[in-house]
Amino acid sequence: MPEKGKISIHAENIMPVIKKWLYSDKDIFVRELVSNGCDAISKFKRLVAVGEAEDGAPYRVDVVADPEKGTLTFSDNGIGMTGEEVKKYIAQVAFSGAEEFLKKYKPEDGESGIIGHFGLGFYSAFMVSRKVEIDTKSYLANEEAVRWTSENGMEYDMEPSQREARGTSITLWLNEEDKEFLQRWALRETLEKHCQFMPVPIFMDVVEPEKGEASEDGKKPEKPEPEQINDTNPLWLKKPSEVTEEEYLEFYHKVFHDFDKPLFWIHLNAEYPFNLKGILYFPKLKNEFTASEGVIKLYNNQVFVADNIKEVIPEFLMLLKGAIDCPDLPLNVSRSFLQNDGYVKKMAAYITRKVADRLVSEFNNKREDYQKYWDDIHPFVKYGCIKDEKFYDRVKNALLFKTTAGEYRTLEEYLNKNCPGEEKTLYYASDDKRQAQMIRLYTEQGREVVLLDTLIDNNFISFLEYKESEQKIKFQRVDAGAEGLTEEAEADQDAQKKLQAMFQKAVGDDKLEVQLKSFKAEDAIGMITVEEQSRRFTEMSRQWGRDLMLPEKRTLVLNQKHPLVQWLEKAEETEQARTMCAQVYDLAEMARQPLVAERMVEFLKRSNALLTQLVGHSAEEQGE
Repeated sequence: MPEKGKISIHAENIMPVIKKWLYSDKDIFVRELVSNGCDAISKFKRLVAVGEAEDGAPYRVDVVADPEKGTLTFSDNGIGMTGEEVKKYIAQVAFSGAEEFLKKYKPEDGESGIIGHFGLGFYSAFMVSRKVEIDTKSYLANEEAVRWTSENGMEYDMEPSQREARGTSITLWLNEEDKEFLQRWALRETLEKHCQFMPVPIFMDVVEPEKGEASEDGKKPEKPEPEQINDTNPLWLKKPSEVTEEEYLEFYHKVFHDFDKPLFWIHLNAEYPFNLKGILYFPKLKNEFTASEGVIKLYNNQVFVADNIKEVIPEFLMLLKGAIDCPDLPLNVSRSFLQNDGYVKKMAAYITRKVADRLVSEFNNKREDYQKYWDDIHPFVKYGCIKDEKFYDRVKNALLFKTTAGEYRTLEEYLNKNCPGEEKTLYYASDDKRQAQMIRLYTEQGREVVLLDTLIDNNFISFLEYKESEQKIKFQRVDAGAEGLTEEAEADQDAQKKLQAMFQKAVGDDKLEVQLKSFKAEDAIGMITVEEQSRRFTEMSRQWGRDLMLPEKRTLVLNQKHPLVQWLEKAEETEQARTMCAQVYDLAEMARQPLVAERMVEFLKRSNALLTQLVGHSAEEQGE
């Protein structure tokens, strides 16, 4: 028969792992030791609740730095430990005292308020310390206090202690390179980062060296009182109906140090199928690039875990600011990362759904306000639609398109107002200043032009065309074609061929296509169009950092109603005709985009010559 046994973990093997690799940031030790103090108090309060101990309130955790001694002490007035418990829970790495306690005293509602689950948190102290001391006394009156001391986390000494009060103090003698945690500003910053909303009052104190002589009245300067650094009842634990707008704004300014007013917020409050509470704010974006500046803080039982955990917060929500607390998070041993499982995915889906539902509610009930901040939130909403089709399905009726006249239309509203019959084309501009002439041609015909001028829009309209393919919806930039600007009329094919040859020669482009159309606007000479899909592909390739320089399919569409075009149809191929062709072509190009370098120089030179020639003709006529 083979001999059975258990594999034991040796401290000399695991301590280097704990000190170097278990925790992602060194300051985590503050979170772990304060959390242990909160756990000890939660355990004691549970014993009080079941009648096994007398109430010992007020409960608190004190963090005291002594720069002269080089020590940092974490004290609580919780359950305390006996000598046997110290040996059991401290001397056996990875034995979870919290886990065993829960098995015995698990409350009926399943919410214990106990943070620890792994029994390794205490050993994070050795990441920054050359010596660690535990001084503890159990709540049991007949148990004596004990002191446990270790300089490396692998060997220890334990002896009786003179401590009289119930609870535990853990004192760290910090390494020389880690003494920054003894500075008031650094300690406060670390405590606020990790412990700002822990459920037990946490007080910070820094021992100041003795001041000099007393003042004239004989009194020595008063020692500052320890300051409480946490809010034990954060806003997300309250019911939304109990929170005022002022409280939401105060919380936002305090936690995120952003003194701009958020656009609106969402208060999450789920109890089934998981316990999740939180508040998400939509900040006002200063520009497109601030979308990466969002911060969503993740908490586990009011203990800070990390910012922007991608498993819980979908990528497209990362521009938001907020706090989410989920006591049921499946954390790994260091509490810094999540185990990847279906539970987390359900949480992410819930958050996404709540955000979508709030957007739709704002649109349906407060459309005027919704339109005011649409310009700020639309890049986020569009990105969310592309990344998550379920999100799109929920918010699609609340998607707005801003027209160049400043009106806001849903997709259905635009189509109903602008697309008679079976046609379902949305005309848009990507730059309302550069494309002003093209926009005018459409708006004078009573056709609204929407403004799509952000980086996400190219991808978004392609996504919409795909999603709404059954409706045959099409987006076309104002310079992509002339279909919406022209009338049904036969073009003179011979005249069209002649003009194409003249323009190709005049502008030096033998691939230029020229079309003759009857424009609805009689004052329009013509326009240059670039095929929509080829232009989109080129622009997307530039966004991806791959400037493929694909040839654009360009067409010069001329208005056969215009007198200048009619004159060119009959003109011989003279220098004057070529000059006119070049001028018409450049004017059409300028309606799309600015001329650059030599082309602008030539255009100005040619314009000056034509004006001079015009003045000369006028002078001759007056002389006659």
